[in-house]
Amino acid sequence: MKRKLAAGNWKMNGTNANLIELQTLLAAHPDPQVDILICPPATLIVPATRLSADSPLMIGAQDCHSASSGAHTGDISAPMLADAGAAAVILGHSERRQDHGESSTTVAAKAAAAHAANLTAVICLGESLTEREAAQTLDVIADQLRHSLPESVTAANTVIAYEPIWAIGTGLTPSTAQIAEVHDFIRARLCDCIGPEAAQAVRLLYGGSVKPANAAEIFAIPNVDGALVGGASLTARDFSPIITALENAR
Repeated sequence: MKRKLAAGNWKMNGTNANLIELQTLLAAHPDPQVDILICPPATLIVPATRLSADSPLMIGAQDCHSASSGAHTGDISAPMLADAGAAAVILGHSERRQDHGESSTTVAAKAAAAHAANLTAVICLGESLTEREAAQTLDVIADQLRHSLPESVTAANTVIAYEPIWAIGTGLTPSTAQIAEVHDFIRARLCDCIGPEAAQAVRLLYGGSVKPANAAEIFAIPNVDGALVGGASLTARDFSPIITALENAR
């Protein structure tokens, strides 16, 4: 039975002073029944991995370049992230796709680089509000999934996160039926891509305005294996109840 995952994306937030939140989180969950991943800014990866050494808390990154090295000023490669202590990397987040013009082909190349560096790739998919209102959600998800997965995908090295763009940071959350429809669709498409056995083992996360008040309801949805949490992961006070809700989910 696959282990569920509570992942936190700190985005462009946090300094060394905020690492006390990790200590508080570890104190609240010394022996968690789910995997916990925090992806802080790149500047905090090394101190975060040192703080969480010999603990169940995993540290990840928020992006990587598709090349292992080279003339790419300001970028960070997957081998560099692994060397810094990262265990995973978020790829294809809508903020990267929108703000930086990243295509699904680019995401697939980055995911292949992550896999080569022994990092878990957390690949994000999601539709805009315009696409949702035009009943294009499943078409968009199918296209992103098809072009964002490299040939190196396995259940052990890849996590898929469904994050409807219109729900990220807005306080809006899709209905349980809408979340279920997309997660069921992704699972079925994964069967076509990597085979039924591997597809069932891939963890599917939901992301988009996940908070303590709605976590239990979301985690009760079939094919939701955890969450990719934004703002609520910045403090242990908000993230800890989400972890507990995931531990209690059946």
